[in-house]
Amino acid sequence: MEIRADAPAERLDAFLAARVPELSRSRIQVLIREQRIIVNGRPAKPRDAVKTGDLIGIAVPEVVPLNAAPQDIALEILFEDDDLVILNKAPGMVVHPAPGNPDGTLVNALLHHCKGRLSGIGGVERPGIVHRLDKDTSGCLVVAKSDAAHQSLVTQFSARSTMEKLYLAVTQGIPKPEKDTIFTHIGRHPVNRQKMAVVNPPGGKTAITDYEILSTDAATITALVLCHLHTGRTHQIRVHLHHKGSPILGDPIYGKPLKDPSLPERLMLHAWKLSFEHPITGKRHHFEAPIPAEFHPWVEKSLSGMF
Repeated sequence: MEIRADAPAERLDAFLAARVPELSRSRIQVLIREQRIIVNGRPAKPRDAVKTGDLIGIAVPEVVPLNAAPQDIALEILFEDDDLVILNKAPGMVVHPAPGNPDGTLVNALLHHCKGRLSGIGGVERPGIVHRLDKDTSGCLVVAKSDAAHQSLVTQFSARSTMEKLYLAVTQGIPKPEKDTIFTHIGRHPVNRQKMAVVNPPGGKTAITDYEILSTDAATITALVLCHLHTGRTHQIRVHLHHKGSPILGDPIYGKPLKDPSLPERLMLHAWKLSFEHPITGKRHHFEAPIPAEFHPWVEKSLSGMF
């Protein structure tokens, strides 16, 4: 692909991101580092400025599909019928194959467990996957075994009218006030493209999280927080609690380095409860993933009566 620059720009990656929408800015930066973007016959540098008349060549390598294979990996199933699987995802498990994680994922385990009977709407790399949990997040995750179920669940997740998701998080620091609604826009971080961030509208997408403190620990200055998601943006709870000045304990991206060896090292975020209408029967279902042992010191301090 070749592009003739028709106007000057501050940076090459920003110029290309605006003119080649099928490539994200982070993807463009990777192609620059791999010397797959040439400007006027020479490999480009990340901070090169574009000048009017520059000839830019882009060599995008062909995508090598990841062929997920069934693997006999233990799963904790909370519910299963002909259309759905609800499971308690373990922390540390990647949901679907991707570069750096070609196997050992939830998809590999599901292909074995369901003997290949999963919805095909997500494609060969993400069969049955309706929504994701971050690798280090544990808890409720729903998988579609039929295309009809998949389509209904995607609609419910998008509309949020019938889907309810409650998470438990342990924070570094104690959010103020004790109970609040966080209403922001979340988009890609302007500098670190591996992160998400609160951005000014019209940038990003609307993100709404209700939270309530259930217990606190004065010795470690931590809190157990119940979060109710009204939207489903990437890293939403992690970004919102960081925005409040109380990032999630053990968060390698948004958190702070741990200084107390007694505190858990895992990301302290758990998808606790999930409610929705069954995509075929229409019956309302409620699911609850057992609270991991790492959360118990804070749960035992809670006076909310929720446990």
